[in-house]
Amino acid sequence: MIRAVFFDMDDTLYDTSGFAAIARRAAVKSMVHNGLKCTEDEGYEALMEIIREKGSNYNEHFNILTKKINGEEDPLIIVNGMITYHNTKFAMLKLEPECFSILLYLKSKGYKVGLITNGKEIKQWEKLVRLGVYPFFDVVVTSESVGVEKPDAKIFEIAMEKLGVTAGTSLMIGNNFDVDIMGAYNAGIQSMIINSEITEDQQKKLDELNYHVEELKSLISLMNIL
Repeated sequence: MIRAVFFDMDDTLYDTSGFAAIARRAAVKSMVHNGLKCTEDEGYEALMEIIREKGSNYNEHFNILTKKINGEEDPLIIVNGMITYHNTKFAMLKLEPECFSILLYLKSKGYKVGLITNGKEIKQWEKLVRLGVYPFFDVVVTSESVGVEKPDAKIFEIAMEKLGVTAGTSLMIGNNFDVDIMGAYNAGIQSMIINSEITEDQQKKLDELNYHVEELKSLISLMNIL
């Protein structure tokens, strides 16, 4: 019997499709307007190269960009990029349809609700606060706070321990097969996938593992399952 439902964050509770690219392009446009010595396309390609090298959670992409293009860091250009990026990103930050409804439903039925997410602690909490859903969660576990990332079973075990539940009474819902679904499998937890379709190769792997994963069309579908 399921007692706790764990959710992933990005592309599960809210749609990130394309918003990062739009926010980055807007940031570069602002930086070029304020003195970055390149075209918008050149600036964007340079920025993406830095992101690929440093990772998306690195905090000084724009610093490196200005130094790479202009030969030195320029605080005015950097700040314009940062502010434009964050303003654009958060303007586009919206919950998946019916997210509030399913969270209310789960809480009303007495389920414990948790969040297990890879990412920076402050960034993920900021999203929860801006989206207005943080009060629904009994526990929030980020990879930065515990020092281990999905699909490592340890992060799931930590979340379960915090809620006082077992793998047999837990359910994980996420959009990423390799991270969320395989992570749940590693921890012995049931899982469901949303906003993503299981490929033939992935289904073959699930069959070999004898592990069933249900595809959710929407979060509200949980009302017919739990």
